[in-house]
Order: sequence, then structure tokens, then C-alpha cells
Amino acid sequence: MEQFETYMQNLKVEDVPWHRLLTAYGRASDFPEYLNTLFEMSHLASIKNALNEITSHIEHQSTLWHCTPFAMIFLVHTFKQALSQINQNTCADYIVESLLDFFMVIAECFHDYNEQYFDDETEPDTPLSSCSELLLEKYLPPEDYDEEDDWECLEEDDILYSFWYYSYAALLQCKPLLKELEDTPFQAAAKELEELLYL
Repeated sequence: MEQFETYMQNLKVEDVPWHRLLTAYGRASDFPEYLNTLFEMSHLASIKNALNEITSHIEHQSTLWHCTPFAMIFLVHTFKQALSQINQNTCADYIVESLLDFFMVIAECFHDYNEQYFDDETEPDTPLSSCSELLLEKYLPPEDYDEEDDWECLEEDDILYSFWYYSYAALLQCKPLLKELEDTPFQAAAKELEELLYL
């Protein structure tokens, strides 16, 4: 997990080929714009729209997508940034509250996936050895959007579990941050999320 933590710290938005990552509704081409809106934390209406667009595209009916682990990396960065401004910035308060709720959804998706597909007699799938492998050319759909070709890419069984695994791995990185929410209006939600952050 240390290797992933380093990767997460060093990854930049521009390092990710968003236009080739699948979401529930196409590709993640607009994600850099949405993420920059969140990082700026200055316009509440734009932040609400950006969060809605990202969260609705990276999780749908408990299904996670190729873009999800990478989006989660930057949502955790956003969460950390917002924590430093709670009770001082309305946008930061909104981000913290919204992401606490959404992070619980992602954690539940991970645990539900494990419970559904793995039991005492079934060994868990093995994720790719690193999150960065998800960006290897062989796992990416073609540059030009083609819905049929995109769906074929999702049939690569050896990478599907990695969508859940590395999304959850990103989420685990925010566990220490939850202590900062003690004695705040977000304390109960933070405690609820913390209880879901285990392997």
C-alpha cells in the first residue's frame, strides 16, 4: 500500500488520459475541468455541478468504472484541501459534507463486491500489481470514442476488480484525516465512514 500512497501523492491531473477512461455514461473527458473547479473552492454553484457530474459518472448502481480510482485519488486530495478551510469557507464545508456521504457509497460498493463474489471457499480476485497499470495501452479504449469498442474493453476480467480495489485504496488514505473532524458538525458522518475503512 505504500507504493500506492506514493503514486497517489505524485499523480497530477494532467498525467491521466481522462478522454480514454470509461465512466457510466461515456468517457471522462471533462473531468479535468470539474476537478479544477473543486480545487479552486470559490464558486458554490459550479462546485455542486462538478461534484454531481463526477460522482454520478464514477459510480452507478454499485458499479465502479475505469475512471473511478483516478477520480477518487483527486477527490481525496480535494477532501484534504477542504478540511483545512472548514468553518471558514462555505464551499469547503459543502465539499466535506458531500464527499463524506459519497465516500461511504464507495466503501460500501467495495465491501458489497467482496461479499457478493467472494466467500470462505472463493479466493478474492487479485488486482493489478499497481494502479498505474490500469493506464497501460492494452487496457485503454481507442482514442476515438466508440461505444461498442469501449464496452469490449470492460470485458477484460483481469482488470475489473482493480477498479474497486484501487478506488478503495484511495479512500483508505483519507482515514487519518477523519480525526480532524472531531468536535465539528461532520463528526458523526466521519465516524460512520471510518467504520467502513478496513481491509
